[in-house]
Amino acid sequence: MKQVPTIAELIASLPEEERFILTLHYLKGLSNEEIAKTLGVPARSVAAVVEGGKRRLLAALDFPLTN
Repeated sequence: MKQVPTIAELIASLPEEERFILTLHYLKGLSNEEIAKTLGVPARSVAAVVEGGKRRLLAALDFPLTN
């Protein structure tokens, strides 16, 4: 049987910037706009990181992805 990694292990495996942004978004509840303002980057860049990180985490859990 394939061992499924924990969410903490998956998050820890992400690149630092992606992990930081996902933590702000999902655990701290900040919006993409709030994160963008804090980091001094465009909100669309934050949205792309959040979407990409979410897709990587779901794929690692073998969760079916939809477009």
